[in-house]
Amino acid sequence: MYVKVPARTRGRLPSAVAASRGPPPAPIDPSPGASHRQAPNRPAPVTSDHVQRRDLTIADAFELTPRVVPDDRGLFLEWYRAEDLAAAAGHPLQLAQANCSVSRRGTLRGIHFADVPPGQAKYVTCLAGAVLDVAVDIRVGSPTFGQWDSVLLDDVDRRAIYLGEGLGHAFLALSDGAVVSYLCSTGYDPGAEHGIHPLDPDIGIEWPAEVIPLLSPKDAAAPSLAQARESGLLPDHAVCRSFVDSMAR
Repeated sequence: MYVKVPARTRGRLPSAVAASRGPPPAPIDPSPGASHRQAPNRPAPVTSDHVQRRDLTIADAFELTPRVVPDDRGLFLEWYRAEDLAAAAGHPLQLAQANCSVSRRGTLRGIHFADVPPGQAKYVTCLAGAVLDVAVDIRVGSPTFGQWDSVLLDDVDRRAIYLGEGLGHAFLALSDGAVVSYLCSTGYDPGAEHGIHPLDPDIGIEWPAEVIPLLSPKDAAAPSLAQARESGLLPDHAVCRSFVDSMAR
């Protein structure tokens, strides 16, 4: 286990992280079809020889776990397959940019989002170390507005998380030298990029208490969710839904 965390209030922590609190009442089954609330407007769960999908509690966000093949030399996996991601998302990822960050333990990046359209879908994995990766529903009018869900990304299970256009994204490095790679549907556009403070109590993300967060000056100065909504920065759920649906046609 990487960290200990307090009992949750809102949102959901991944079982591998939450287990350090003590025996959980029931394990979270990462396989497709596991018991969890299904959000609307989702393609059917995808399972193949290469990957398993687990929906998060926010529509347009899900976890993919690839098949890892180890041997005495190391291991091999396919962390991105265009057809598997397209089947899971309901449309192809229009890959425009690939990012990589290296973070020391405690580095907290986010909550970041982009104007929709076109927004910026992300497919994120951790190549080394471990991070707690969080999706936040910041789409005004969404049934899950203001809620969050999380996935433990690490170099053991090699999971990835997909975040559709209009969702907020943040992650906390749980180890030194955490290497995060993410594929993006659009390139960086500073005029269309925005942030929300990752420690906003109204969102209430349960960042592990033992990890002291280290924010950039820009993220530390970001508005709260309420302030971002009042200033008109947040994406609209209906607009996001229409944009995503148009890519599936």
